[in-house]
Amino acid sequence: MAKIKANVTEIDPVWSQITEEARSAIQAEPLLGGVIHTTILHHNSIECALAYRVSLKLGSGEMSEQILREICDEAFQDDPELALAARADIVAVYDRDPACHRFLQPLMFFKGFQAIQAYRVANWLWRKGRKDLAYFLQMRISEVFGIDIHPAATIGKGIMIDHAHSIVIGETAVVGDNVSMLHSVTLGGTGKEDEDRHPKIGDGVLIGAGAKVLGNITVGHCSRIAAGSVVLETVPPCKTVAGVPARIVGEAGCDQPSNTMDQTLVSDTR
Repeated sequence: MAKIKANVTEIDPVWSQITEEARSAIQAEPLLGGVIHTTILHHNSIECALAYRVSLKLGSGEMSEQILREICDEAFQDDPELALAARADIVAVYDRDPACHRFLQPLMFFKGFQAIQAYRVANWLWRKGRKDLAYFLQMRISEVFGIDIHPAATIGKGIMIDHAHSIVIGETAVVGDNVSMLHSVTLGGTGKEDEDRHPKIGDGVLIGAGAKVLGNITVGHCSRIAAGSVVLETVPPCKTVAGVPARIVGEAGCDQPSNTMDQTLVSDTR
C-alpha cells in the first residue's frame, strides 16, 4: 500500500505543471524568486504548498503561522479529498477565467482560490468537532480575503470565484461541483429561522455578480442566475433567471453555463 501511495504522489500533473511554471516565472522575473521558491519550489507536493500558503496568509498576532501550518498539514494528511478538490479548483479557474494563463496564478495570486482552500481546512475542523477553531479560521478568512463562508457550509470541487470580493455563504448552504460565481454573491437566509435555511446550488450553475439567493431553496443543475438578481424561489434545472425578484427568462443556453461563463441575456423581440 505504501508503494502505491508513493506512485500516486509522483504522478501529479497539476503539481508538475505548477512547478514548471514556477521555474519559468523566476527566469522571467528574478525579483519574485524568493516568494515563488518559498511558496512552491521549496515543497514536494501541492498539499505542502497549500498548507504553507494558507498558513502564511492567515497567520497573525492572535495565532502564529506555525500553529496554522500544523493545523493545515494535519487536515491535508487526514483528508486527501481536500487537495483533490484544490486541484479541480485550479483547473476550473484556468479553464474559465480569461485572466488566468497559468496553473501557478491561483495558488500565488488569486484570493478567491486561496479563500476556498482556507475554507476547506475550516470545514475539516468543523467536521472533526473542533468548532471554535473553525470559527477562528472563518473570521481570519473574512478579514484577509473579504469572503465570509461558514465552516459548516458544504462546497463541492471545481469551484471558480472570480474577483472574489464580498462573497457570503451561509451555514446550511450547499454548493455543488463545477459552480462558478462572481463577486458580491450571497447565499443567505431570509430571517432568523433555525436549522436548514440556506440555498442548495446544483452542479454546473453560474451565479452572476451581485446575485442574492435567499432561503432554503434549490437552484437546479446547469442553471444561470443573472447579475444583480434576487432569487427567492426554487429554480428548475437548465434555466436562466433574472430580476428582482428573479423569474425564469429562458433556457440556460448551453450544457455547462459555469464553464462557458456566458452571462448575456437574449431578448425575444418577436
